[in-house]
Amino acid sequence: MSKKTNKFAASEFGKETEVQQENTFYFGQQNFKWMLIGLAFIVVGFLLMMGPDANTVDGKFDPNSWNDGIFSIRRIRIAPLFVVIGFVIEVYAILKRK
Repeated sequence: MSKKTNKFAASEFGKETEVQQENTFYFGQQNFKWMLIGLAFIVVGFLLMMGPDANTVDGKFDPNSWNDGIFSIRRIRIAPLFVVIGFVIEVYAILKRK
């Protein structure tokens, strides 16, 4: 925590007195570190969700075929879990005190 000093003229005896003021910025270095970690989890989650859609086979759109890859464990379970964990980390980073 950084503290600033504020000098002002005191009314008694004409002496100057120093008063310490605390830095009022809420986020510290740890908050930003946790926010970046949460953002990384969210980005990785969305990247894991990417892939061909239901009617794409071998990189080409074919309305007569079906791609079961959209129901893979990676896209249905793991990727959303990463996104939710990322948002929980973000909430923790915002609410964490210095």
